Amino acid sequence: MVLESLGRSLKDAVRKIANASHVDSSLVKEVVKDVQRALLQADVNVKLVLAMTKNLEKRALTEKPPAGMSSREHVIRIIHEELVSLLGEGKEIPAKSQRILMVGLYGQGKTTTAGKLAKNLHKRGMKVGLVAGDIHRPAAYDQLSQIGKKINVPVYGEPGSKNATAVAKHALKEFSGYDVIIFDTSGRHSLEDDLIKEIKDVAKAVEAENKVLVLDAQTGQQAGPQAKAFHDAVGLTGVILTKMDGTAKGGGALSAVAETGAPISYLGVGEHLDDLERFEPDRFISRLLGMGDVRALIEAATGVVDEKKAEEAARRLMSGKFTLRDMYDQMEMLQGMGPFKKLASMLPGLSDRLSEVDVEMTQERLGRFRVIMDSMTDEELENPKTIKSSRVSRIARGSGTTTKQVRELLKQYDSSVKAMKGFMGNRKMRRQLMKQFGDLEDVKGG
Repeated sequence: MVLESLGRSLKDAVRKIANASHVDSSLVKEVVKDVQRALLQADVNVKLVLAMTKNLEKRALTEKPPAGMSSREHVIRIIHEELVSLLGEGKEIPAKSQRILMVGLYGQGKTTTAGKLAKNLHKRGMKVGLVAGDIHRPAAYDQLSQIGKKINVPVYGEPGSKNATAVAKHALKEFSGYDVIIFDTSGRHSLEDDLIKEIKDVAKAVEAENKVLVLDAQTGQQAGPQAKAFHDAVGLTGVILTKMDGTAKGGGALSAVAETGAPISYLGVGEHLDDLERFEPDRFISRLLGMGDVRALIEAATGVVDEKKAEEAARRLMSGKFTLRDMYDQMEMLQGMGPFKKLASMLPGLSDRLSEVDVEMTQERLGRFRVIMDSMTDEELENPKTIKSSRVSRIARGSGTTTKQVRELLKQYDSSVKAMKGFMGNRKMRRQLMKQFGDLEDVKGG
């Protein structure tokens, strides 16, 4: 999870409040110090931390809980609100016709992020074109072309050209009629005058509605001055922080960029082209505090879960059928939504109950189950009752597992079947689900 160590520290602080028999000034001050320490360790600016925790303490000691809310819930809510205010506002790039200019220094992940953003907008129904406008880095065109092929988005470039503005103008003609054109631009090792001039010239030529700065989160608090310099040059409309999945300095980068007034649009949370997460401070903080983010889980499923398959599976369940093939399909959909660790962090309270070892074991177990089912025949997948001792041995040999592990899968399947029968026995819940598919009359008769 993003900023995992910060999340653990903040959850520990919140847990002190949640488990307290009553909330008094000494407990509030102790928790405020814990929050302060956690933020400083995450590289958040000292002045920002002191100002935020001072306000947190004042509110927790003076504000009265609203009607129906306990003092514990009230303090936890204040912690959440103050952390959200520290990060400023998020601003997603809308799915509409536009030209987007990607800017940033070398090594920040700009080209890959351009591909991630292109895929994001393509999935949201936009016709997208990518422009290889980095004329200084030899491999930039090839890298963007490879990304374009992976995401089925065309790439325009002129290898060997030394005129970024000309490339940009030609691209506008090439992609005439496209909804979105994303311009990747050159970077430097530092904010040199020629870089700023080139970016200004390209920005003027393409008249980009969105100017997005790509920043490595490992930059920490230095992200602030960099964001300000680019903001002054082209008027940033958004910032994407990359490598948020593996840095302790992410808190510093988040707060430093927010302080410049340039809104954070997305977080890069992995190496895959799907690992671009919309930045919404309230949801981000909810997950850090262990409150989960069910909306993010639903979004992760969008475009991964085959709706027709899901509906057919639901109908089969309602008719009392649940095979190993159904179980396999469920696992495939789950795997397509990303690492189990990431999914667990989105469910309220689950990340607290599952240790790092639990998460890894679950991920490994699901993978092994799929390998075992790949070694089964169609008959066995459709009718698991046919799998007796001799078949168990054959499946184990074919999948490179043990007979114990095959039986573990069958045991898991039996548990799932029992759970389904329990659900089917709940008439009210069954009626509600069947109503979703317009089959209420069937239920009335059953």
